[in-house]
Parts: sequence; structure tokens; C-alpha cells
Amino acid sequence: MASPCRDNGPVNRSNDRPEERSITPAHAASPLGTSSSAASSSANSSSANSSSPSAAAGSSDFLQLRIEDAPAGGRSVWLARELRRAIADGRLPVGSRLPATRVLAADLRVSRGVITEAYRRLTEDGQLAGRGRGGTVVVAAPVTTAAQSAASTPYAYRTAAPAATATAAPSAAPSAAPLAAPFVAPFTAPPGSEIFDELRAAPARIDLSPGVPDLSAFPRTAWLRAERSVLAGLASAELGYGDPHGTPALRLAVANWLARNRGIRADPDEVLIVAGTAQALGLIAQVLHHDGIPEIAVEDPGSLGARQHLRHWKLATPPVPVDDDGIRVDALRSSGARAVLLTPAHQFPTGVVLGGGRRRELMRWAADGGLIVEDDYDAEHRYDRAPVPALRSLLPEQVCYAGSVSKLLAPALRVGWLLPPPKYRKALVDAKRFADLGNAGLPQLVLARLVESGELERGLRLLRRRHRRRRDAMIAAIRAHLPDATVHGAAAGLHLMVTFGPDGYRGSDTDLAAAALARGVKVQPLSWHSQRPSPPGLVLGYAARTPDEITEGVAVVGKVLRSG
Repeated sequence: MASPCRDNGPVNRSNDRPEERSITPAHAASPLGTSSSAASSSANSSSANSSSPSAAAGSSDFLQLRIEDAPAGGRSVWLARELRRAIADGRLPVGSRLPATRVLAADLRVSRGVITEAYRRLTEDGQLAGRGRGGTVVVAAPVTTAAQSAASTPYAYRTAAPAATATAAPSAAPSAAPLAAPFVAPFTAPPGSEIFDELRAAPARIDLSPGVPDLSAFPRTAWLRAERSVLAGLASAELGYGDPHGTPALRLAVANWLARNRGIRADPDEVLIVAGTAQALGLIAQVLHHDGIPEIAVEDPGSLGARQHLRHWKLATPPVPVDDDGIRVDALRSSGARAVLLTPAHQFPTGVVLGGGRRRELMRWAADGGLIVEDDYDAEHRYDRAPVPALRSLLPEQVCYAGSVSKLLAPALRVGWLLPPPKYRKALVDAKRFADLGNAGLPQLVLARLVESGELERGLRLLRRRHRRRRDAMIAAIRAHLPDATVHGAAAGLHLMVTFGPDGYRGSDTDLAAAALARGVKVQPLSWHSQRPSPPGLVLGYAARTPDEITEGVAVVGKVLRSG
């Protein structure tokens, strides 16, 4: 008589151990991300499952996933989205280990390639990492205001039930509509001083606000390594009050960074470390006001945030129009302003580069006594064009140069730098001294170590590749869902501007932004950044979102446009 173990053991093991179950036959596998080897494995196992009563749609205890919830032909995209949501709302915290691809494929009864493709998408986004025998692990969580309760809260702001999508939460409550009013509040009145705080606090499933890099790419390991190295060699005296200019190590690192990347030759003694470009503008405004300069001209359209900071310190901000070559210097002369704030390498929000002819005109204007404040906010992020030299490299006596790590690493660091012209150097150092006695010393030393070790440049190369893919995804989505829109500023930066012709959209861009927010997508209206009347448009950030999220977000905006 044959041994029961020998005759039945393998069959029983296959039934009892999920990791040994066969995967779904080839005809049931997703066409997305299915490798030939996975398809072959699936086909070979089809006969083993064809007679099983459980060979229908699969499910998993892991995140309560049900493959029947996935749209036909989009299983990898669906799974990636579900994993992203679980990471965002905390069900998969940093450090969590995901099921092996073979195990999850068996549970869901899909090709292993479907799972591999979904994991790959999140790995490229920087949220997952393979750890060999340690499996696939969550290494970063996206920064989102909707992360409080992704199972219900992000959908409560809908004021009207849109067409069902694969991202709709089964537990969405129709009775939540009264909560909609506070969430669209940022667009019900002209933007005030707290407008960006209000917009950040408004829940959204997909945030396409401009100005934020991919925060999941922050080099945590390199930062910790640099911090340990700094602390290990730090003298006790260096824990005292520091130089309001900034630590010598960071000033030297910044001078070297600007020489390598922006063509600026500056002595470390010329560098003033500040708490980001926002503080830089505040210090400049105070100094100019004390020097009897009551206004600083700004580009139009131009950054609303920058304008708000300058006005807070009692400087008027007369608008000067921008065209395809940048700021119109003839209009700047006509304004009578003695100072101007510019973003010449990548004008915000249009993305145009200050042309050569305009640069020469600007030099002549500055030679007559004008001061240029150069905000070099994202010049390192370029994709399809050669680098543009900073104005500071050409006019060191007339340019006050400002930059920061907010777009290179993270805004949370609150570290930036100023290169003042000689006339205002002492006054700006004094203003910084009496503002806060100087930036915190330890983060400065860590950042200096990160710059000099080459980690910052390596991180920038990674970001450029990732941002380029996301930029391309946004352009493709705009072509598909906003065919009448014109795209501006695609060659560099972290955002795009889109405008609508007279036949594309006749309404207010604030109404468009409010309607998009009511459907879970956060954008900024172009009119926020304009002082003069302008055609309707939107400013869309892509760096902090995945290609799938970008595509979905733009599709929602397209639905809003088509609905009138």
C-alpha cells in the first residue's frame, strides 16, 4: 500500500501553504507588467486550477485586497494605487514588509508579473525598496494632508458624486457633503496672508500644488550618516552661539556649490546663510525700506508668496509684464522702480528664460543705479535645455542673489543663502543678527558635510530623472484630457503653467480650482499670481506626485472643464 505522505503530501502542501499555490492561468492575468516567465508559469499551472471551485476572483487578507475591484486591464495600476493609499494613511508604516510577490499573486490569483509591476512602480517612486532576503520594505511615506484617514476622509469633500472610478473608497459616506464648504474656502475670496496655509490644510486625494520637490527622495540615510560624523568630531565650543553670517563650513560649501553649478564666483565671506528665500526677501525688504526705497518691482505674472512677503514689510510691488523673453525692461524703466525682483533662469510661473537681449537691457538699467534681486529658486532642475548663467555671475555689484535647499532637499530644513552686493552686505547681516542671531548651527554643519561629500549632487541627478518622468506624464495627461490648453515652462523646474484660449474655457480659474478641489484634486489658479487681468490658467506641480496620480489628477480637471 502506498504511503499517504508520498501519495498525498505534495497535494495537501499545495492546498495548505499559500506560497506553494499555483497562480492564475494566463488568460486571467493582467496584460500590464506580465513578464514572459510569469505568463509561462501561469499557463503551466492552468490545469491544476481549472477544476477548483475557488479559481474565481482572488482576495487577500493583506489590506483586504479583492482583485475583482481592479478595472479590467489595469490590475498593476490598481494594486500600486492601493499600496500607495495604505502607505499614506499609515496602514503600511515605514519599515513594513510587503508579502512576497509569489504569495500575493497566489492569494489574488493573478500573474506574478502583476505584483512585480506594482512593486516596481512604488520602488521607482522611492516608497519601497528591495532588501534581498529581507523582502520588499516600505522606506518612505508621501507627504499628504489627506493621510489622516484615507479610507474615508479624502472622499468626504465631494459635493457631487462623480463617475465611479477605481479609486473610490467603498466606505465613502454620501452624507459627508456638508463638509465641502470649508475645503473650497481658499477660492471663495481674493487670497489673503494665510492662503497657502489654508490650501495646504484642505484635504485632497491628489495635490498638484507647485513648489514642492519629491520629499520621499530626501536622503535620510546620507543625512544621518553626515549628522553622526559631524557630532563625532564637534568641539563643545561649537555648540554655543554662532556667527550670524552662518557657519564657515556651510558658507564655504555654498560658495563651492554655486561656483560648480551656477557659475558664480564668490568668497565664503560674501555668503549670508538665512532661513530660506522667504526670510531672505523679508531681510531685503527691511533694508531697502530703511534705505528710502519704498517699492520693488515684480514680474507679472509672478509669485504671490514672494509678493506677500515684500508687502508685509511695507514695500509696494508694482507689476511689470513678462513676455516670451522674460521681463520687459522698457516697462521696468517706465515704472520708475529702483529695485526689481526677478526669477530669470526659470520665471515663475510662466517658465520663460530671460533672453540675451533682455539681459543686456537689464544690465544697462542696473548700471543707472538699479538693484536686481535674483531669486534662483529652482534653476538646478532642468531637463531639455542648457543651463542658464545666473545674473549674479555677470553683475556682482548690482545683484542680490538668493537661493535655498527647499527645492533641492526639503522646505522643512529652512536653509537658504544670500549673496548681497557690497552696498547692502553689512545692513543685511545686521538685519539677520537681530532677526534670530543666525540659523541653527548643527543643521548647517550637516548640510555642509552633505554638499562637500557629493551626496547633494548625487541626489540631484536622481531627482532630475524622476522629475523628468513625472513632467512627461503631466504633459501626456494634459494632451489627453486638456487638449485645448497651452503648456508653458516644460523645459525645467517643478511645475507647468497651462492657459486656456477664449474657446477653451470661459470661466474663472478660481472657480475651476474650487471645482477640482471639490473632486479631490488640488491646483493653483494662475490669477493668484497675476496683478493685472490675465487669461484663465492653472499652475500645476508634478514633482511630488507619481505618474499615475498626475494622470488621474489632470483627468479630473478635464472632467471639470467639460462639465462647464
